[in-house]
Amino acid sequence: MEHGKLTLVIVILGTLLLVFQSCSISYLSTFCSLFPDSKAHVPITLDMGTPSSEYSAPEVTDFGEINDLSDSDNSNRTFISNDEVEETEVVSMDGGIQEEQREEGKDVDGKGAATLPAAESSPVVSFKSDEVVGKSNGTLLVTPVVPILSSSMGVRKVELGSEPNTSYALHGGLVITNEPRQKHWMRNKIAESVYRVDWNGIPSGSMRPRWPSPRDKELLSARKEIQNAPMIRNDRDLFAPVFRNVSMFKRSYELMEQMFKVYIYKEGSKPIFHKPFFRGIYASEGWFMKQMEGNRRFVVKDPRKAHMFYLPYSSSMMRELLYVPNSHRVIPLAVFLKDYVDLLSRKYRFWNRTGGADHFIVACHNWGPFATKLHRELRKHAIKAICNADVSQGFFKLGKDVSLPQTNIRSGRNPLRDVGGNPASQRPTLAFFAGRMHGYLRPILLNHWEKKDTDMKIYGAMPRGVASKLSYIEHMKSSKYCICPRGYEVNSPRILEAIYYECVPVIISDNFVPPFFEVLNWDAFSVIIPEKDIPKLKEILLSIPEKKYLMLQTGVKRVQKHFLWHLKPVKYDIFHMILHSIWFNRLYQIKG
Repeated sequence: MEHGKLTLVIVILGTLLLVFQSCSISYLSTFCSLFPDSKAHVPITLDMGTPSSEYSAPEVTDFGEINDLSDSDNSNRTFISNDEVEETEVVSMDGGIQEEQREEGKDVDGKGAATLPAAESSPVVSFKSDEVVGKSNGTLLVTPVVPILSSSMGVRKVELGSEPNTSYALHGGLVITNEPRQKHWMRNKIAESVYRVDWNGIPSGSMRPRWPSPRDKELLSARKEIQNAPMIRNDRDLFAPVFRNVSMFKRSYELMEQMFKVYIYKEGSKPIFHKPFFRGIYASEGWFMKQMEGNRRFVVKDPRKAHMFYLPYSSSMMRELLYVPNSHRVIPLAVFLKDYVDLLSRKYRFWNRTGGADHFIVACHNWGPFATKLHRELRKHAIKAICNADVSQGFFKLGKDVSLPQTNIRSGRNPLRDVGGNPASQRPTLAFFAGRMHGYLRPILLNHWEKKDTDMKIYGAMPRGVASKLSYIEHMKSSKYCICPRGYEVNSPRILEAIYYECVPVIISDNFVPPFFEVLNWDAFSVIIPEKDIPKLKEILLSIPEKKYLMLQTGVKRVQKHFLWHLKPVKYDIFHMILHSIWFNRLYQIKG
């Protein structure tokens, strides 16, 4: 009798397990709704003017197994960084999530990581270069890929060695590495040893439109004008050394102002759509949304007049509403975004003409690129302006996508607060860093330099409160170089903080594409160091002559205007630079 009851229990449990496995990941299964998560549902409706799709955040299907992150307890830290006090969770390189929860000033590090499916193919980076300009200690220096704004239209195939622990510095602000990652919870993401060059003015992977449009002809005409731009000298608004080709940039910017038109989809309800936010480390996407939607020069009401189409959603708000805390699962965001794009493509014909190639998103949250995973055309064809601009993950395509500047805005009413810094003669500190131990690289930095050298002020996180924020800012304003290592992901708001406080940024983040890489020459106002060279950090900085440092700091002060948010956009500011990069990359993606 007991044996029979046991058998019946096993059968019932097996049936329930099969039922749970059959639940759809899109959360539309009626039966799945009978098994709610402990957290209350947060229904999100897409107001599309067609039958809506609803999502309940709790029921989530994972992309992969959850891996335990048995990191040591960090509750005894005495510092906290200013640039990341609002960061809550980060997607790791392989799609995992490292979550941090904060309760009343106490840090409780999340344990666990989830894995997204691998990218559709290994990353392919194109290089258009004049020549290999040098090789030192296993580091290959080449001029970077920059459509139209480089000095030559030549094509070169660059073959990089496949040996581990080798970094390759690309002259102009990009380091590609195949160095294995340091932490056990991150899979080794080895960059391809051979990077394919496929350059005829069009990045590989772009598709031909399914039917012609007069807007395409206008863009092709603009591209031709830019390639034949007249040379300018001593432009009072533009500091030539910080640009790759200031003449071509100026002509491109002028044409953008004259002719570029954008249509903004009205579909989608608040707060995920059409509701910008203005403070914190992900505020760039909110400021851009506000200033784009309020713009009369570029925005058109008739989509037939548009060269490009903007999807006005907030990646941070998607995470806030759709992610289930401690679930370590990103798929609700990817499903939501996929269904949104599918609805747009059913309602309008514009997406279908180009497969999304004339559409763009602006997303600063670290999950931004991962949220595009489930929609092939959104991932492959649409232009993604994202802060997490990592060429090693396969989501960011150099020459198509845009590296969005990550800005830490502390005052929505006064985004220019605290901007400026001490002159070079009043910067006694050689190098400064203070921040939380996010990711695998920062502990290495502190292990080599914390309390090791009086010239190198390298700390953990600074204490909370107004006094510590002022101290953090004053340290940046009185240091020659501000160390900007990657965190959980390649991007960090510290880079722009350094520029705001006129401190030369020292970027240590392999595979990171700096903002506005298409037009700016980062060698003119920053120092790019491969991650493997952290032990030689002071030696590298001291090897820079004083004259060169003064040139770098001048470059920082002159390029600063291109990274500033204003309450209302001004010429050449960060809003216009983001829009220009989107326009610029579309010009060289379109096929004639």
